[in-house]
Amino acid sequence: MMFVSRRRSLQALLFTLAGCLTLGTAQGSLLAQSNDLLAQVKERGVLRVSTDSNYRPQSYLNPDGTWEGFDVDVAREIASRLGVEAEFLDINFDVITAGSWNGRWDVNVGSMTVTAERQQALLFTIPYYYTPASFIVHETSTTADIPALEGKRVGVGTATTYQAYLEGTLTLEGETIAIPAPSVDIRIYDTDSLAIQDLALGDGTRLDAVLTALPTAEDAIQEGLPLKTLGDPVY
Repeated sequence: MMFVSRRRSLQALLFTLAGCLTLGTAQGSLLAQSNDLLAQVKERGVLRVSTDSNYRPQSYLNPDGTWEGFDVDVAREIASRLGVEAEFLDINFDVITAGSWNGRWDVNVGSMTVTAERQQALLFTIPYYYTPASFIVHETSTTADIPALEGKRVGVGTATTYQAYLEGTLTLEGETIAIPAPSVDIRIYDTDSLAIQDLALGDGTRLDAVLTALPTAEDAIQEGLPLKTLGDPVY
């Protein structure tokens, strides 16, 4: 569910995003330049947004080249309220989280979880929504619960909090981990969607489970992939 703090209007959020969501290791200098970034965006008439082209229903690129999704709509609304157009760039998630954007795009609107590690390179706005992280398995799977995943092959997208969770290194800002991570055989993919496609091939063919955002899992199930969620959300 999307939410905005009752004490902060969406307009305030947009100015925070446009003025402060920049990237680099020298945060102080970036903050000093933040007003210049906003001026550049307005002069350019375009807000350059990095996001994922294969992350339904948050963001995805149609065969005809048009963008759709929840994060895409958020980005377009931000651009509209700034009086500019939104331009979307398909950038690998690990590149976005690593830092050193070097002016190639202005902001990321991509359902990114706030972590202490990422805050070393990124300046975040207040969260605009929360979503659960959930395991999914093939619909024919006999795995009864999350602890039963011990030793099994679990797919995750690279540089995600899902990977960090399974590796036991995840620390969240203002949130808690509800279910401890099972000890599994982690299989890392370029995107969550690629992992989900492998899981859909059949129980045990390449993967035994995938950890991803619940909306992503639900969208895949609604699209007809033979999958089901396993247990409660883990964080």
